[in-house]
Amino acid sequence: MNSYKAAQHTTDLSTGFNQTALLLTGMRWVTGWLFFSAFWRRLILENKLDPDSLGYAGEKFNHFYPNAIFIKDTIHYLITHPETLQPFLVFFTIIEALVGLGLLFGLLTRLASLGVFILSIGILFGAGWLGSTCLDEWQIGVFGVVSGLTMLIAGSDTYSLDRLLLTKFPLLQTKKWFQYIGSGNIEFPNSNYFKWTALSIAGFSLILTLYTNQAFHGGVWGKLHNLSLKPNIVVSDISYKNNNTLLFSLYRDQGIDTYGAFIIRITIKDSTGEIVQNFNHETLSNIPKNAIHNYYISKITSGKNSLVVPLGAKAQVVFSLHNLTIGKYSMEVEDISGKVWNTPFEI
Repeated sequence: MNSYKAAQHTTDLSTGFNQTALLLTGMRWVTGWLFFSAFWRRLILENKLDPDSLGYAGEKFNHFYPNAIFIKDTIHYLITHPETLQPFLVFFTIIEALVGLGLLFGLLTRLASLGVFILSIGILFGAGWLGSTCLDEWQIGVFGVVSGLTMLIAGSDTYSLDRLLLTKFPLLQTKKWFQYIGSGNIEFPNSNYFKWTALSIAGFSLILTLYTNQAFHGGVWGKLHNLSLKPNIVVSDISYKNNNTLLFSLYRDQGIDTYGAFIIRITIKDSTGEIVQNFNHETLSNIPKNAIHNYYISKITSGKNSLVVPLGAKAQVVFSLHNLTIGKYSMEVEDISGKVWNTPFEI
C-alpha cells in the first residue's frame, strides 16, 4: 500500500498539483465548447427549437433516423410524435449547455463528463453514419465517448471552480459525493485497480470505435461505403383503388442531409415495358398538398420543378390513374441526377 501511495503523488490533490487533470485542461475546455456551442447555435444565434422556424432542429433529428443503430426505435417514436419531440429537444439542448458550462468552468467536472459520455453515445448511435465529405458525426461521437470517460476519472484541477472550492473548503476533500461528481482524488484500493480502470476505458473506447466505424462505413474490413453521398429512394406499399387512385409510399433513406432528392419523373409501365402513365416534373411540382401524406417531421413537398424528398422523409403519395387492369406493373422514379429506381408491383 505504501508503494501505491508513493506512485499516487501525481494524481493526489493533497500534493496541491494534480498533473493528470491539469494536463487535460485543454481537452476539457474544447469538449466543453463543443457541447455548449450546440446550445449557443441552436437558441442564441438562431432559434432552431421553434417547430415553425426554418432549420428546426427536429428536422435534423429526423435525418438521423434511417440508419441509426440501437436507438432507432426511440428516434422513430419522437419523429412521429412532434408534441413530444419539441420538449425533448429543449431538454436535450439545456443538458448540452449545462454539460458544456460544467467543463468550461471545471464545476462538477465528473458529473459533466458523465453527461458528455451519455450525450456522445446518443450522437454516435444516432448520427454516426452521417457525413458527406468526412465522417464528422462519427468522429464527434467517438471523441466524446473517450474524452468523457477520461475526464470522468481525472476530474479537473488548477484552472477550475472545483479546485477553488476544494481550496476554500478543505472538508470537501473528505466528502465522497463531491469526489464522485466534482473533482479530487478517487481512492483506489491499489495500483492495479487504477491500471485496470485505465485499460478498461481505453479498451471499451477502441472497441466501440472499431465497431461503429465498421457498422456505419465498412471502415475496418470489406468495402468502404458512405451512405451520405448519394440519395436513395425506397418505394413501397403500392396499391390501386377501385376509384382509379394509385397510392404508394416514398422514403429517402440515404444521401446528404443538407440537400434533398429532387424527383423529376414517375412512370408507370406494364409487364411489356409499355408506358401506361408518365408524371413529368411539371405534374410533380404541382401535386396538391392533400395528395401527400407525410409521416415524419421532415416532409416531402412539391417544389418549383420537382417533388422534393429530404433525408429521412416518408410520405404516402396519391395519384389519379385510370384504366389499370389486373396484372403486373412497375414504377420508375427518377432523380434530377439521372438515377432511376424501379419497383415492380401487381394489382
